Amino acid sequence: MSDIILKAEHLVKTYGSGETAVKALDDVSLEVSKGEFVAIVGQSGSGKSTLLHMLGAMDYPDSGTLTVDGEDVFSMNDDALAQYRRRKAGFVFQFFNLLPVMTAKENILIPLSLDGQKADEAYLNEIAETMGIADRLSHYPHQLSGGQQQRVAIARAMISKPAVILADEPTGNLDSASGNEISARTAILTRSLKAGSFPAIRTATPLWLTANLQVSHWLSILKRKASPYSEQTARSSRTSLFL
Repeated sequence: MSDIILKAEHLVKTYGSGETAVKALDDVSLEVSKGEFVAIVGQSGSGKSTLLHMLGAMDYPDSGTLTVDGEDVFSMNDDALAQYRRRKAGFVFQFFNLLPVMTAKENILIPLSLDGQKADEAYLNEIAETMGIADRLSHYPHQLSGGQQQRVAIARAMISKPAVILADEPTGNLDSASGNEISARTAILTRSLKAGSFPAIRTATPLWLTANLQVSHWLSILKRKASPYSEQTARSSRTSLFL
């Protein structure tokens, strides 16, 4: 049985038309396997978030396919897509998006509540321990530091045992020390949880790479000078593909 969890093939996305058209994604292909921690690297405006949104089915390509956990995502109807976003894709954003009137634990459990599922307390405790927030679950967001709030957001993304974690510059709003610690803890979680290891894909700027070597591989989508946006498949371990 293949360990490939996510496979995107020949994704193309263009915004606008005519002289103002911007090709955000240009024939992007990517395979991600169990337990991998993948960084999509590029400067601002290079298409990182667009690609991540495609992988999470928050946007659609002009052409191309996406298979996650054996399912053809872009062929799903609206109900199936909503279920995919709730159960298969765990989202983490740069801004924590925690509900201020809920405790950390209540925020973590939101995806399960929306899906009518009961919490696996042992699994919740494992996530909380690994993320270093076990003693903060009864706290409200305003009682937590920025780093602690982002750890809660990551735990929320993982609580439904998704097929893949999608994080859009999740440490961009934190200091470097907090960001590096969260990245390391997240990498550990993707490989060690009782639910089975699942991959994590995050966007990042090139500077993030200098202090973060725990990634499985990097997909570089740096914009070429005076040419359209271009991307390549990254397959080799710990190899940076700068264009």
